[in-house]
This record gives sequence, C-alpha cells and structure tokens, in this order.
Amino acid sequence: MISSTSLLLLLLLGFSRALPLQEEGDQEEEKEEGADTVDMTTRILTANNASDEMLLEGDIMLPKSRNAMKCWYNSCVWPKASNGKVVIPYVIGREFSGYERGIIEGGMRAFSGPTCIRFTPRTNERDFISVVSKQGCWSELGKTGGMQELSLNKQGCIYSGIVQHELNHALGFQHEQTRSDRDNYVRINWGNIIQQSAYNFQKHDTNNLNTPYDYSSIMHYGRDAFAIAYGRETITPFPNPNVPIGQRQGLSRWDVQRINMLHGC
Repeated sequence: MISSTSLLLLLLLGFSRALPLQEEGDQEEEKEEGADTVDMTTRILTANNASDEMLLEGDIMLPKSRNAMKCWYNSCVWPKASNGKVVIPYVIGREFSGYERGIIEGGMRAFSGPTCIRFTPRTNERDFISVVSKQGCWSELGKTGGMQELSLNKQGCIYSGIVQHELNHALGFQHEQTRSDRDNYVRINWGNIIQQSAYNFQKHDTNNLNTPYDYSSIMHYGRDAFAIAYGRETITPFPNPNVPIGQRQGLSRWDVQRINMLHGC
C-alpha cells in the first residue's frame, strides 16, 4: 500500500512534469534559489542515475590506466610552481551559458582564498581540466595527465557546492565516509543500502594526512546516499547521531588544510 506521503510526492511530480518549460533565465535563477533545499548527495546521485559512465562511489570516474584508489599515494598531485601556487589550467565547454559559467568559475575561486590552488584558463598547457556537460556530475581522481574531463550536467549539477566537490576529486580527494578509519566515527547501515550499490561504501587504504574525521567535509555524503527507500538512513554518525553530514555550502576548515598539506603549501 502506498503511504499518503508517497502518494503526495507522486502527484506533485506528475504536476511538475505537466508544467510548461520555463525561459532559460528563469531556470537559471531557480537553480541558485533552490541550491540549499536539496542535499548535495541527492543532487549528484540523481544526476548520475542515467549515466553510462563507469563511476566509483557515485561520482568518481573509473580510471582507464591505473587504480584510482591508489591515486592518493602516486604522482597524480598537481605540481606546485616556483611561486608556491598550484596552477591548474581549465577549459569550460561552450555548451554552458554565461550564468552557468559564472557559477562554475565561482566554485573555482572558492579555492583561491584559503588554499594555494589557482584554477586558470588554459592557453596551451598539456595537462588541464575540461569542464563539460555530460550525463551526471563526476570527475577523475587526481591529476591524470593530458586533458581530463569533469562533468557538470546542465540539468542537475550547476551548484557551487557540487562544483567544489567534483574539483576536490580532481585534486586527489576521495569521499570522507570511505576513509580507512571511518568505522570509528560513522556506522554504515548495510541493510538500508541498495544491494548492487553496496560496493560504494567499502573502505579504502587512504592517507588521512594525520587529520581528524570531518563530518563537515564537502566530500562527505549525506545520510541516505544509495538508500533503498526515502528516509532509510545509510550513514549514521556516532557517538552523536545528530551531527550534520553531507553539507553543500563549501570547503570545510579541514578540507582547506588537507588541500594545502597534500600539495605542500
């Protein structure tokens, strides 16, 4: 039997699909206004639901030439220039509107104040990030060499928090809830996880840079990531189960420190 809440959601979904398409400017304005009403994890996983890419943990591009899970240790960190800055060239696809490009570049600028990372428009550099609108929100892990893609689908990924999350993958960071010591800080509720998605919660032999577990990291997924049903919690913090996780406002204090530590800044 369908609950009254589920029935209401289905009716609202049907009504929304029946509405006429908005003008582009209205759609763009709505993106920013609704940015804080939906959990970032939900946005990413929803956008990636129909992706035909091989993705690990929901939004990490499966490597074609090496094991991404070992990226943390290898020479896939973007190099530091003589001035102490880590300059990362980028190209943003022409499919993005000026408004969308502004959000993407705004997410990039969020790194330039507290960290040594500087995202800079590409001239002729060999190694660079190509921001495209493919199916879903995803990135390769760390510096792969040459052109490496970072997808921000126009229909679900153009939010500053998602931009920063995917860029942090490109800098070499995995999700917080898969770090090696996570069992000391969160409980994974395996019975609430979609069976075929359970592999996304496997721990990895990560280099935690001697930093504490960070519930507030922009790399931490939300409570119901890959849940079998709405309201079924897949990740529970402890000892305080009410600690907020999966925030989408921006880099946390420990995100910033780890970026600088990993890049020797």
